[in-house]
Amino acid sequence: MPDALTLRELAGIDVAVLRGVGDKRKAALAEYGIATVLDLLTTYPYRWIDRTREGRVADLVEGEASGVVAEVIDSRLVRLRGGRQMVRATVGDDTGRIGLTFFGQPWRERQLRPGVRAIFFGTPERFRGAMQMVNPTVDRVGDRTGRIVPVYRQSESAGVSTWELASLVDGALARCAPRGLADPVPAEVLARLGLVDRGTALHHVHFPESIAAKEEARRRLAFDELLRVQLVLVGRRRAWARERKGIAHVVAGELQRRFEAALPFPLTRAQRRTIEEIDADLAAPAPMHRLLQGDVGSGKTVVAVSAMLAAVQGGHQGALMAPTEVLAEQHAAGVRALLAGLAVSDGGSLFGDRAVRVELLTGRVTGERRREVLRGLAEGSVDVVIGTHALIQEGVEFGSLGVVVIDEQHRFGVEQRAALRVKGAGDAAPDVLVMTATPIPRTAAMTVYGDLEVSVLDELPPGRTPIATARVAGAADGPARSSMWAAVREAMAAGQQAYVVCPTIEESETLEVASAEETQRELEAGALAGLRLGLLHGRMSAQEKEEVMARFRAGDTDVLVATTVIEVGVDVPNATCMVVLDADRFGIAQLHQLRGRVGRGTIASRCWLVTPEEGPSPRVEALVGSTDGFHLAEVDLELRGEGTLMNVAQKGASDLRIASLRRDLDLVLRAREVATAIVDADPTLAQHAGLRDEIALLLTPADAEYLFKS
Repeated sequence: MPDALTLRELAGIDVAVLRGVGDKRKAALAEYGIATVLDLLTTYPYRWIDRTREGRVADLVEGEASGVVAEVIDSRLVRLRGGRQMVRATVGDDTGRIGLTFFGQPWRERQLRPGVRAIFFGTPERFRGAMQMVNPTVDRVGDRTGRIVPVYRQSESAGVSTWELASLVDGALARCAPRGLADPVPAEVLARLGLVDRGTALHHVHFPESIAAKEEARRRLAFDELLRVQLVLVGRRRAWARERKGIAHVVAGELQRRFEAALPFPLTRAQRRTIEEIDADLAAPAPMHRLLQGDVGSGKTVVAVSAMLAAVQGGHQGALMAPTEVLAEQHAAGVRALLAGLAVSDGGSLFGDRAVRVELLTGRVTGERRREVLRGLAEGSVDVVIGTHALIQEGVEFGSLGVVVIDEQHRFGVEQRAALRVKGAGDAAPDVLVMTATPIPRTAAMTVYGDLEVSVLDELPPGRTPIATARVAGAADGPARSSMWAAVREAMAAGQQAYVVCPTIEESETLEVASAEETQRELEAGALAGLRLGLLHGRMSAQEKEEVMARFRAGDTDVLVATTVIEVGVDVPNATCMVVLDADRFGIAQLHQLRGRVGRGTIASRCWLVTPEEGPSPRVEALVGSTDGFHLAEVDLELRGEGTLMNVAQKGASDLRIASLRRDLDLVLRAREVATAIVDADPTLAQHAGLRDEIALLLTPADAEYLFKS
């Protein structure tokens, strides 16, 4: 008897082999995204209607999505102003009636003739005292009563209906049945985790006998997706440790101790914990590859400096790479201040020690100064260098690079980080610490950044003042805005400073700049007349940006009107007010980053999120309700789903079709444990040919390359 069918075999079978798929249907399915039997079987339902418990009109609850089986009593087409059309219908059963309203679907009048029985799935709401559903899903009952029915995403443009997909899937599963489906996950893993076999899972996800069977099937298929991703990520980390030897640093040494003792404030518990985690990695012979997550103002820089000093006290060098020159210069100023007066032992010095040497290397460091810095790096006399991508350019050589810190890691590609790694001494790779001030939900961190160990700074240092956040809704000339601008003027009169952030305009940076310039003119002539306003936007040269920021830092500018160029790293403790215009155009993470530019000093700070409309704005309301970045990250994931989050993933995290980062944390953890055990015992998956083949089939070549390098 032939072997069971593998996913690769299914990927090689044209969907045209199925009954009812001629040239026209094949073209329609291709437009929908289905070319092979594997594409079809992994086009999962997005909802299941439980016909075994058919709903009654009397049981409907306002605001609760539900389905009801009812008969059409009447329907009519209503023409609205502007050429728009609406269909109104009344449906009912022996327990009552409910109204239906369909906008922009005139064909519903023909579909919903009196006497037609169907299931109507939607959210009941009260309108003029009566219950109604707006644009519900309509499903002709036919022969599907008493079953759990899959609902697939339909495509009007391709002309592919949910019932056609269900019929094709049914046919494909019947064709697969004689040989069955291969299952590459070890049987003992399935037994230990209580997961059903793959054949059962694929059948029950499409045609379950119960809601419990559907959920069992979904969990198994979600586990498969997560396991493939985790095998790549764990494999990548193990391969990195295998291929390059690291430096076993001396940790908790004299230099780190003196640095901590000289700090003007005690370390938080979270800082102590993360420094210990990092020190443990640094002391090991394998190279560190760790992500440091910390909310805005949580003290990541102190942790990063401690890591670089572990390298310096052992005779190596530290490097910090930032995404912009403004941020690199700011880091340089901050690190120099932290290390002022700190000495490192130097056998070549008459006095036996010398000051820790910190240098800046960006595109703006030129001529003799640049040559001097490059000489110091090559000789090893520069202990810590802070720069932009200039650090990875040709001609930049290190005497012995021991620890690399990469700030705002999502702004650097894999290749850029790798280029800095290979600048280590000889064949020893430097330890890498990547930092982000954008809190990442736990499931996402383990999936998107699963090739890194994760440390979290989850408390703020003492002295950081809370930021009071308010929403200001309504017209530009309304009382709420007037009151806000009056509060800003009051703060300016007290010697404080403010940011006014202009809306992000995705279509055009030119429009965004024009918006900022127009806002500056309007404020100078109106609400903030008499104050000194500056302007900062992304079209300015690096030198112009720095000049504007220097004036603001010096207090020569009262209000900085800016685009989101201030999102990362700008640190002016005297800035206590922020106004974000059209705040509903920004995402939660971006608003949280922007808000973090105030509250950096000892004066209580305020942030106003301005929206032109008074209706609900869940993202803005989330910011008003919390200043906890990790909580907001979870809210963000809940509100926008994980699709866009997966798109910013490192290579290795493919789009998840059925796994959910919002609800499958336990599966992420299980998949990670299983992947670690498999890779540790079988680094190139030689003994797990089925899993290896599925990774090669379903993930990109770049993903698989990390895993299969020996």
